Amino acid sequence: MSRHSLEALRSRYGSRWRWLAVATVMLGTMATVLSATIVNVALPDIMAEFGIRQGQAHWLATGFIAAMTITMLTTGWLLDHFGLRKTLATAMALFSVISVAGGFSQSPEMLIVARIGQGAVAGLMQPMAMYLVFRIFPRERRGQAMGIYGMGVILAPALGPVLGGVLVDQLDWRFVMFAPAPVTLLGVFMVWKFLPRPVAPLLRYPFDLSGFTLLAITVIFSLDALNRLQLPDDNGLRIAVGGAVALLALVLFVIRERRARHPLLKVSLLRRRSFLFANIGAIALGLALFGSTYLIPLFVQTALGFTATEAGLLMLPAGIALGIIFPLAGRMADTHSPRLLITAGMGLFASSAVLFALSDLALGFAWLALWAVIGRVGLGFMLPALSTGALNPLESHELGHGSSTINFTRQLGGAYGINLVALTLEYGDHANGLPTIDAFHTAWWLVAGFVLLAVWPVWRMRD
Repeated sequence: MSRHSLEALRSRYGSRWRWLAVATVMLGTMATVLSATIVNVALPDIMAEFGIRQGQAHWLATGFIAAMTITMLTTGWLLDHFGLRKTLATAMALFSVISVAGGFSQSPEMLIVARIGQGAVAGLMQPMAMYLVFRIFPRERRGQAMGIYGMGVILAPALGPVLGGVLVDQLDWRFVMFAPAPVTLLGVFMVWKFLPRPVAPLLRYPFDLSGFTLLAITVIFSLDALNRLQLPDDNGLRIAVGGAVALLALVLFVIRERRARHPLLKVSLLRRRSFLFANIGAIALGLALFGSTYLIPLFVQTALGFTATEAGLLMLPAGIALGIIFPLAGRMADTHSPRLLITAGMGLFASSAVLFALSDLALGFAWLALWAVIGRVGLGFMLPALSTGALNPLESHELGHGSSTINFTRQLGGAYGINLVALTLEYGDHANGLPTIDAFHTAWWLVAGFVLLAVWPVWRMRD
């Protein structure tokens, strides 16, 4: 019997094996979420060092999420061909190398390329955690497992801004790029120790390169058009051409995926009511999570005059609250209506965004921290319920593509959400080259409105 067969691992670690496996994939997700959030508090310093405006600097966040979105749908193919163990170990090692290289960037272009590279590898890793949980836990314990997994993962966005603020204030912004590397290096060790070799025979079928290319063109050109809308007078033709190319690529992508024998995106899954509406909810979740994570540090530093450390500390109570609520929300997802939990979470998050939209310069640190806590509690109720509502109805052989799809739509919401937020700030009032508090208020109203729009389709999910 192989030392890393499923039977050997169960014999060696007993019932603990499942949780050791979850902790292993959790490290990959923690590193990706840490990378996505830690850079936000460093944006003002990066902008100052390289002499760039907010419109270019936001590509450090958007480029990461766009690359993650594009590669996320490849996870199903990689798992079928190489298995979880080999794919995750390779991705974690590559992520470590790119993170260190990005820290030594000598130009904004080099830094953006490094962030895109991080995002591309992160897109491979994120769906693997959900895939593992739904493969090794019985149906009645998946919500609990997602809750425990989420509690650990949420430490990354909770501690990320705090760690980023301390690194920026005490050392240098470059250390925010170095920070995730130790996490993924530890993850490589744990993958080889705790994850089994593939149980089922690996499959051999061609990669949907045409679909992948069309998807990449759609995302890149649409995000580029949105970015150039910040300077429409100089980019009118490129905006029109980019938008047209993105729309054409999207139409061709849908046609391709409907006809392909082995599609990148299994359109048949989206014909199922619960899965479709859960994905719409995931888009709203992505917009809420990444939009607010981008907005809060920038808002309190630019409009309210907080330091980077203070901006990070503001998010710490919210992260702790989310870590506490996640196990409870996970258990509830196993026994309660997913659509009820998701809708309640959306209401709480929208309330948080509205409170930020009504905040002024006189509001104290404690109140702002409370608004962030309310929003994160809402997100805590949404994530486990979205996962169980989307994936529980699927067969085991559909979990690879199902988990990559639900993660893809969440990241899609995040990518376009950050762009819409950045666009709103750029078009808002400015003073001394920076957005005013009124511009941030408009952005918060936008985020609240988009989340509330998703309540209706989510409520139509079947329990």
